[in-house]
Amino acid sequence: MTVSQDMRDKVSALLGREPRGLEAVPVVDEQGNPSVIQVRALVDGKPFPTLFWLVDPSICYRIDQAEAGGLIARLQSRIDADPELQEAMRRDHLAYIALRNERMTDEVREGLAASGFAGVLDRRGVGGIADFTRIRCLHTWYGAHLVLPNTVGAMLEAWWTEQPGEL
Repeated sequence: MTVSQDMRDKVSALLGREPRGLEAVPVVDEQGNPSVIQVRALVDGKPFPTLFWLVDPSICYRIDQAEAGGLIARLQSRIDADPELQEAMRRDHLAYIALRNERMTDEVREGLAASGFAGVLDRRGVGGIADFTRIRCLHTWYGAHLVLPNTVGAMLEAWWTEQPGEL
């Protein structure tokens, strides 16, 4: 996948640095600005488990505010109490792993094997999480949700809808 120089420049401006491992820009906003980038599974010789990286500054800010307000703990409590949500998250992680594997080039697979990391990413889901019932970071979940809808992303959107005065 080729990312145009214009899009690479836009991503660089949002990150404040040249993006490492940039493979694609699967989600753009209405003005054509990057919202989510796809990152290679091997960056600088090390596994990079976060396939999708949220770069939209307004969405990142909203999520920063939600996390600062304790939303992760509240959502995690709901998940901990609900086996159906736990199962849905497990399926989300497995779908994410499958998509990362599907998008991985042979070169990256060979690089992972050569560095002793073959199979490591097969056990790491959204944002590199090994415990498939945990959230850890809403940014990684929501960036993935914009590409491949998931449980936590849907819960975040529902929370935003319930909080009309928020942000």
